[in-house]
Amino acid sequence: MSLYAELKPVKIPIDNLILEGVLAVPARAKGIVVFAHGSGSSRLSPRNNFVAKALRGHNLGTLLFDLLSEEEDLLSENRFNIDLLTHRLIEATKWLMKQPEAKGKKIAYFGSSTGSAAALVAATKLHSISAIVSRGGRPDMVMLSLGMVKAPTLLIVGGADDVTITLNEQAYVNMSCEKDMVVIPRATHLFEEPGALEKVASLATSWFKKHI
Repeated sequence: MSLYAELKPVKIPIDNLILEGVLAVPARAKGIVVFAHGSGSSRLSPRNNFVAKALRGHNLGTLLFDLLSEEEDLLSENRFNIDLLTHRLIEATKWLMKQPEAKGKKIAYFGSSTGSAAALVAATKLHSISAIVSRGGRPDMVMLSLGMVKAPTLLIVGGADDVTITLNEQAYVNMSCEKDMVVIPRATHLFEEPGALEKVASLATSWFKKHI
């Protein structure tokens, strides 16, 4: 287990906005996982914070930040604007790479819902991304970009989330990178069932440790 990683509030300047975030990097971390939240979610997402805490326990740094300002999030169309979310994720990643905590460390993405689509497209533009994990994601929203993804990608879907399973299966066959897809039995879209989120965290940790 790692030494305690301080949760550091950060402000990320993007597009004349200041987006709020939380950066935490264990002393022996070899990589940092950037979280791309889904529609209507933020850096305060309890599910993503649960996964982030698990990753830090295995010497992986984490950055959780708001892809949208509070005002932007009031418009539902912004939550599904993959081009906007991708742009924000790329700019936040560039900001992170300039921080002293990120020196010499690899960068990976953990995306959920629409954030997964943004993570996949961002990885086609930032070729230094080491790995991607998608939780209940919507890779189908960026089908034309999937063949260009080079980062090893793990798709995690709930076994009771029939629609998302189908969409992920369709996306999976269009990906040519190293890939895997895991269906967690009986889990719904938000992985609220006992043990479901723990399984997500375990799978994500293993994938990131393998590729970072």
